[in-house]
Amino acid sequence: MVDIGHAVDGFRPSEMEHRYGPNVHILSDPYYATQLAKACSRETGQPEFSRLIRRLYEGLMRAVINGEFPRKRRRIPTRMAATTDRAVLDASYIDPGTEVVTVAIARAGILPSMTIYDMLLETLDPSSVRQDHVVMQRKTDADGVVVGAEMAGSKVGGPVEGRVLLFPDPMGATGSSLCQVIRYYRTALQGTPGPIITMNLIITPEFVKRVTAELPDVRIYALRLDRGLSPDDVLATVPGTRWSEEIGLNAHQYIVPGGGGFGELMNNALV
Repeated sequence: MVDIGHAVDGFRPSEMEHRYGPNVHILSDPYYATQLAKACSRETGQPEFSRLIRRLYEGLMRAVINGEFPRKRRRIPTRMAATTDRAVLDASYIDPGTEVVTVAIARAGILPSMTIYDMLLETLDPSSVRQDHVVMQRKTDADGVVVGAEMAGSKVGGPVEGRVLLFPDPMGATGSSLCQVIRYYRTALQGTPGPIITMNLIITPEFVKRVTAELPDVRIYALRLDRGLSPDDVLATVPGTRWSEEIGLNAHQYIVPGGGGFGELMNNALV
């Protein structure tokens, strides 16, 4: 017998209303919103900051697994199977054979990727999970304005054919770094990847516009949207309604309200 009370197929994460398109998922979660606000506070430093980052990415990974990972019907006997043949769970659970690559983008993305990697090892067949490493850095002009990004090196552990690609990068500011890395994975490596998902704690309207324009099939998951430099009347509208007037970046391409340099905070570095 199959108990329909065990079915989990109807799960949908709670998301914020917006007009950015179906591939953009901005979670509406009071608990994680509170924890992220704490991480962005001037009073929060190490080691609390890194603990918060791990907790936030565990929550974001949970949303991505529930929303994007394939399911597989499985029959799992419980410990009560010694007493009755009814002691079997029969439902569509997360497919443990799902192949995944999480990409650690130095330096702010290293801790998030390691958190995701550990979580996936406990959820899937460990042989299906891989972590790659990429070194990226912003390029700025003489005035300190970001003009692009450059890839300084990588350590890739194999092909990407059919694999879910995860790009955990806390700050989705301009989108230049992520777009460049994703294009690298699509064109320079063996095989055609499966779903490509960015995992950001904070994103800006500028980030969403760039990623959705250059890579329209990429899926964006984020905990918060920041557009703090937008006019007051724009802030009163559903995000994306007046997209061209939304501003989340200052003159130096830092997010407002934002939370400062997460890479610096994670590493106790001044620059």
